Amino acid sequence: MPVISVNAGSCTPGDLAAAAEWLRQGGVVAYPTDTLYGLAVDPSSARAVAALFELKGRDERSALPLIAGSVAQVEAFCGPMSEAARRLVAAFWPGPLALVCPAPASVTPAVHAGSGTVAIRVPDHAVARALADAFGTPITATSANRSGGPAASRAQAIDLPHDRIFVIDGGDTPGGPPSTIVDARDDGLRLVREGAIAWNRVLESQER
Repeated sequence: MPVISVNAGSCTPGDLAAAAEWLRQGGVVAYPTDTLYGLAVDPSSARAVAALFELKGRDERSALPLIAGSVAQVEAFCGPMSEAARRLVAAFWPGPLALVCPAPASVTPAVHAGSGTVAIRVPDHAVARALADAFGTPITATSANRSGGPAASRAQAIDLPHDRIFVIDGGDTPGGPPSTIVDARDDGLRLVREGAIAWNRVLESQER
């Protein structure tokens, strides 16, 4: 199992070149986020996505969330955002709020479970953003555990077959609830999942 240790405060895309190459080869990478450790694969690779579902024992009807390195990377991937979505971005990115966006044709349908949309965010963690930047497009961000098992807040707690993943050890993560998911595609707001950011704060962001 390849393992690299990085400084979460100063990590750059160049520090993660080996992990990005692992992704390009269809591999799975475990990495820290602003909540817990996540698992990344190339969302355009049907083989890599299938391997991720098998590794986690995840229901194939469950869509996979994505993270990106920047707002620009999100829009290059999914297209322009609505004005309501831009206000959410200004208020909460980087952070634990995901936006529902159209899934590009390059994304394998298993990622979005046939819905045609993806939930994507820019996380408040330098290592997570650097990995997406090093790879060049958004990556998956499902939790680094078997489905139904305990989530991992540190690299040493990842209870998965270590011969199958590349681990980026960026130290402990803060844990906490999952990201809030909001659909703001039509300039209205619809709560898909309440999480780390309360719905009343989401609504207040539209009044500024």
